[in-house]
Amino acid sequence: MRPRDSAFAILLLLFAFAFIMDIATGSVYVPPAAVLNLLLGKACVNANWSAIVLVFRLPKALCAALAGAGLAVSGLMLQTLFRNPLAGPSVLGITSGASLGVALVILGMGCNIRGASFLAGLGLGGNVLLVVASAIGAASVLLVILLLARHVESIMTLLIVGILGSFALSSGVSVMVHFSRPELVQTYLAWTFGSFSAVTWPQLKLFAPICLTLLLLSMLLGKPLNGLLLGESYARSMGINNRKIRLVLLALTALLVGTTTAFCGPVGFIGIAVPHLARAAIRTSDHRFLLPCTGLCGATVALVADLIAQLPGHTAVLPLNAVTALIGSPVIIWFILRKRNRIFV
Repeated sequence: MRPRDSAFAILLLLFAFAFIMDIATGSVYVPPAAVLNLLLGKACVNANWSAIVLVFRLPKALCAALAGAGLAVSGLMLQTLFRNPLAGPSVLGITSGASLGVALVILGMGCNIRGASFLAGLGLGGNVLLVVASAIGAASVLLVILLLARHVESIMTLLIVGILGSFALSSGVSVMVHFSRPELVQTYLAWTFGSFSAVTWPQLKLFAPICLTLLLLSMLLGKPLNGLLLGESYARSMGINNRKIRLVLLALTALLVGTTTAFCGPVGFIGIAVPHLARAAIRTSDHRFLLPCTGLCGATVALVADLIAQLPGHTAVLPLNAVTALIGSPVIIWFILRKRNRIFV
């Protein structure tokens, strides 16, 4: 077996282990053997365990895996497109656009939505309104990006515009926070912490097909990404339409990030840090292998972050973004120190 195949097999085992342990741990511990039996459709001796696993923790784990894979693959595509190792899903202002949409609902309209339960159902009311507002905010930024991409030749110019746009959107949210009531600010801040547990089966039936479709489409872009990795001139010599592939990459990235943010909140650091972990694990820059490896790494990291955030054995739950920052920051620092004399790998 080639080293690359061995690394992928190890990652697959780590993902399976993290998936089962994320379901098993929490305020109530469920033995991994019982979790495995329930996932295989076998009967469980404890009816409470069955309800905990199948009703609450399984959709949370599936959501974490899909969101982590989507954010990680988005980060990889952006890093290759911009030839910048510090590019991430929030770099184009997509996450900020989604956050602004949610801020307009919570702070501007004063919806009475309680923190982590903002996705409690798909009925009418504030819960669905948050998802719709987040999606509209991300889609609006996507539209502006696509319009700019049709007229801006320099990819670095587009990157700078995206960063500045992100700051502008964040400043708008800050102004709204300043003039809002404290209880509304608290609700908005709770959303910004990010959460996988708020997504239930009804939302997952919508989130999963969208995310899986976008991930599968991303996996088909290995060859164009390999060309872009060596520069737009080389990609053009390979017969790749740089303008067209740029639009496709931006659209896929924006849709992945916007969808994930709408359902899970603005989860940070996974999109920036995980691609570097995937490159180190599989030791190749060939995107035909790097894309699925990055998705698998992202899913595993998201599951581990969710597991840590649940504080096994306790009823308290840590903010998800605090955990992803603790995981992602050392990875980024390690990469900068290791590659300080190089711009891109």
